[in-house]
Amino acid sequence: QVQLVESGGGLVQAGGSLRLSCAASGRTFSSYAMGWFRQAPGKEREFVAAISRSGGSTYYADSVKGRFTISRDNAKNTVNLHMNSLKPEDTAVYYCAADRSLSISRLSGAYDAWGPGTQVTVSS
Repeated sequence: QVQLVESGGGLVQAGGSLRLSCAASGRTFSSYAMGWFRQAPGKEREFVAAISRSGGSTYYADSVKGRFTISRDNAKNTVNLHMNSLKPEDTAVYYCAADRSLSISRLSGAYDAWGPGTQVTVSS
């Protein structure tokens, strides 16, 4: 099973940008659709973005559409989340997840492996 580790989180002012990265172990990375989720204090984990195995299809939550971009590099076993125009409500722990199914999903239950998360804090 693939193992995931996120990086790139930190503190940023509102309106700023961050790039999160997720490194995957193993030689089957291209067999997984990948997703990003986030969880703010006191709230449930929510879907942010997902990308298909080839990278040809992407899917975003309405709250981040037009501000965040998900991408992947199957040669480097990485998936990135570029976050622009950040808002205080984007503050959360961000998680990378891997899904072995053929389609991309916004449902956390569809994902088979998760990273430990990285904190993103947006100050106002």
